[in-house]
Amino acid sequence: MGFKQFHRTIKIRIIESFLSSAIGGMIFPFMAIYLSSHFGVKMAGLLLLINVFVGIAINFFGGYFSDSFGRKKLIVFAESLRFLAFVTMMICNSPWFTEPLITFFMMTVNSICWGLAGPANQAMLIDVSRPEERKSMYTIMYWANNLSIAFGGAIGGFMFREYFFELLLALSITSLIAWTLITFFIEESYIPNKTEKKTPPQHVKQLFSNYHSVFKDKLFVLYVLAGIFVLSMEFQLTSYMSIRLSEDLSIQNLLGIEFGGIEMVGFLRTENTILVVILALFATKLVSNLNDRNVLITSCIVFVAGYAVISYSNNIWFLFGAMFIATVAEVLRVPVQQNYMANLPPEHARSSYLAVNGLTYNVANLICSLTITLSAYLSNLATSIFITGIGVAGIVIFIKIVPALDRRIHPETEAEIKTPMSITD
Repeated sequence: MGFKQFHRTIKIRIIESFLSSAIGGMIFPFMAIYLSSHFGVKMAGLLLLINVFVGIAINFFGGYFSDSFGRKKLIVFAESLRFLAFVTMMICNSPWFTEPLITFFMMTVNSICWGLAGPANQAMLIDVSRPEERKSMYTIMYWANNLSIAFGGAIGGFMFREYFFELLLALSITSLIAWTLITFFIEESYIPNKTEKKTPPQHVKQLFSNYHSVFKDKLFVLYVLAGIFVLSMEFQLTSYMSIRLSEDLSIQNLLGIEFGGIEMVGFLRTENTILVVILALFATKLVSNLNDRNVLITSCIVFVAGYAVISYSNNIWFLFGAMFIATVAEVLRVPVQQNYMANLPPEHARSSYLAVNGLTYNVANLICSLTITLSAYLSNLATSIFITGIGVAGIVIFIKIVPALDRRIHPETEAEIKTPMSITD
């Protein structure tokens, strides 16, 4: 399945997402520097924490609104608000004056927009895609996302300080292009059943009822939890693992270039990005003839093993080799894992399910923060065992629930397979 055969909405979303991520990647990863320079390091950390938690809270509303009122209306509203926020940020950092407090408020508005539109965007892609093309769709989006992040981060590193206003101008123009594409070229993909108009208290009650039903879906909750545990291994690279390497890795010499632990983390991230951009192009063909169950379990085992080595070793060749096998496993795992996720939610609550799944990155980051705290009291070996144990727990959960996953997604072919544990389908 190639790009040309996708539904128009999918093609527009891939293009729009690439542009937005590329320009956004030139700015937002560096906003901690901006905030710390204006408010100090401690206050900057607090402001960023507020920003994250606002996004998490709004994410639940985004899922509910999308299932209740449709996808497009919510996405258009969020993109309109985002465009106004970016224009305001641009004006507040123009050659004429600088207003960092308003800039922070507009960053928070952007987080609100992500929370509102995120579940709807994901649900819309599932709405308009066929099951047999989803692995291809997710592979291309995964490739485009990594390429845009690498592209944006590289340019932003050189331009952020001296050309902040120009970057915000480019971001505003890109946001306007995204709004135009979504408003005029994307059609509504989900029309909810008409019901009686609800009062605000009734909506609040329904929202809690929706998410109560989501969290009662044991299979879905376990699937998300397993994904969090496995993903946390990768996030440790820029968390505990980067701290450990910066402190423990002695000065190395490779091809006449001297470098330490911090530079080694940079090399590993670069290796990961380059490999993803190259290998993702072939991932769909590699997994097309393989059993999804086997791909998911095997790739998770290899992925966790690779990052387990990185969490402890100080040998640069072991580190490079471990990153290679972990990245290969990542490229094979991601489209299969996302394809399973696309088939789990019922249509009437798709965005609500995806809103809960959207917490994966935040919870994985919290695990990394906890690891840093624990590492102050544990030896490097004990910390590595702790990190690996979390990843192994994710693998065990996947092994336990995969038969039930296949039964829910392919009931006609999995009817006779018995699960090793009792899971509500």
